[in-house]
Amino acid sequence: MKKILLWGLFLFLGSTAAMAQTTQDSTLTAVVPVVAPPVPAGPSIVFEEPKHDFGTIKQGEVVEYTFKFTNNGSKPLVISNVRTTCGCTVPTWPKTPIQPGQSADITAHFNSAGKLGKQNKVITIDSNALQGTTQVMIATTIVAAQ
Repeated sequence: MKKILLWGLFLFLGSTAAMAQTTQDSTLTAVVPVVAPPVPAGPSIVFEEPKHDFGTIKQGEVVEYTFKFTNNGSKPLVISNVRTTCGCTVPTWPKTPIQPGQSADITAHFNSAGKLGKQNKVITIDSNALQGTTQVMIATTIVAAQ
């Protein structure tokens, strides 16, 4: 009987010691280096604000907005064409290459003559950027002139 009690006590203490080892907190600390995002392997066009809303304007007003962008890539950015959805929006853009890290702008002139209500105009930029064709947009609500 003593042997059974001793074996039971031995098993109990052994299992308690084993559980104590597995429940210990082991806090691991890892050092993760902060790495700057990679620079694209070609030209890259990034706009500060890809959409602009003029709010409410009167019919016949001509408004303009300048979209500022940066070439975040590693090669010169060349804008070959800028297209609009109708003749009421006329863009102007840089004709010379934008070097890596440099900023430039595209200005959109919108003529609201003959338009009423909510208007959304898409401006499409064709360039040699890695992301291909890029789009920006202007929006406005036109009310009748008094």
